[in-house]
Amino acid sequence: MATVGVLPDPIFADPRLARIYDPLDGDRSDLDAYRAMVDEFGARSVLDVGCGTGTFAISLARRGIDVVAVDPAEASLDVARSKDSVKPVRWIHGDVTALPDLSVDLATMTGNVAQVFLGDDDLAAALRAIRRALRAGGRVVFEVRDPGRQAWTTWNRDESQRRTDVPDVGIVESWVDVLDVSLPFVTFRWTYRFEESGDVLTSHSTLRFRSGPEIEHWVEAAGLVVHDVRDAPDRPGLEWVFVCSSGLS
Repeated sequence: MATVGVLPDPIFADPRLARIYDPLDGDRSDLDAYRAMVDEFGARSVLDVGCGTGTFAISLARRGIDVVAVDPAEASLDVARSKDSVKPVRWIHGDVTALPDLSVDLATMTGNVAQVFLGDDDLAAALRAIRRALRAGGRVVFEVRDPGRQAWTTWNRDESQRRTDVPDVGIVESWVDVLDVSLPFVTFRWTYRFEESGDVLTSHSTLRFRSGPEIEHWVEAAGLVVHDVRDAPDRPGLEWVFVCSSGLS
């Protein structure tokens, strides 16, 4: 499938790291707000963009929602498929710009997905693709971090280091270090040390921190309409949750 300059980070693309992603990622209570919006908007079909290991997509499918989930990282999708035993999700390996024809009620980009589009052309192409995938009057919901809150100042070993007992793997020690802050870009590295083997793996990531007006500009340029900008319940005051629609009814 085609891409628009977005390649998966090793934490998602390396099979060994993808397998430990869920145990290290916590309870994902941040997804509760998105599940609530599925109910709020009466969505019966959802496109999960950047679905990763499928936690959100599978939770919706188990509630009877028709789910299409897309991600460029095959290793993450392999993990997702291995968990998808109750209600099947339509898994798509590739970039959002190469989706087949869809007509969904709601599209989502949870976590940091909306910030991995580093170029403006990349973000614009992704938003246009999402708009094409929406039915008339369909909505898209996504979150971005408020750059003014400088979240990266807490991304350091002292605050992030932890030891996690991963089933069938053993103790994994993990921590994050910021490597470069050249706004609007922030580059950081996660380190994972497998205690049993002594192996150390790393994953480098870069996120783009756009201002609220910048986000609104690209949303509108894609033919979408911003209806609301909400606070993120799991990180109050630190993020914006954009609620947009195709503008058609």
